[in-house]
Amino acid sequence: MPRLLAIGDIHGCSRALDALLLAVQPTVEDRLVFLGDYVDRGPDSRGVLERLLALHAAYPIVALRGNHELMMMAARRSEESLHFWLTVGGREALNSYSPSRRPGRLDDVPEAHWDFLRHSCADWFETSRHFFVHANVDPDVELRLQTSSMLHWEHFNQFSVPHLSGKVMLCGHSEQKNGRPLVLPHAICVDTYCYASGWLTCLDVLTGQMWQANQRGETREGPLEKPA
Repeated sequence: MPRLLAIGDIHGCSRALDALLLAVQPTVEDRLVFLGDYVDRGPDSRGVLERLLALHAAYPIVALRGNHELMMMAARRSEESLHFWLTVGGREALNSYSPSRRPGRLDDVPEAHWDFLRHSCADWFETSRHFFVHANVDPDVELRLQTSSMLHWEHFNQFSVPHLSGKVMLCGHSEQKNGRPLVLPHAICVDTYCYASGWLTCLDVLTGQMWQANQRGETREGPLEKPA
């Protein structure tokens, strides 16, 4: 049976991503939905984007933009945006592109990576029963009319209310520092703090089966906890 797989914020953690994909064993029958924040903070933003480009060529994937992808793209447009991005993880991202020990520069980023962020990533995705965003939504506004501040920046918590569509929301962005997704009847947040001491999460949203991996290459799996 094809799976619908949601993967949380990676933040430059290519080792955790590799271990997670090895545990999940995706096939061309599956749909993988990456919820954004591929870059910054962790050690290997370049490696993460390279893996996503390879997956994009081989599997039916959906890659959403996170706020960190937006900041990375904005860094090309002004010095002010560049300086801001460097303070929130951009320095680590650029250093992963450096061909030597010098600090990384925007020119070190391959054009294929910029093209992927601009043209291959989406701001939201929906199916008949679920919708996927990086951060959150205004519950009273249709998906197509949501603002970028909601889709990419607004935090999610246990007081979230259902969206007018009646569909279950899958999101990232809001770090769950205990390493477990935040599960409500109408929404699930799968950002489980991978770049620090937590885990990278993949959830089969149709069955509730969950896989996790960390930067040490350790994995674990089991059913998703019941809604709070």
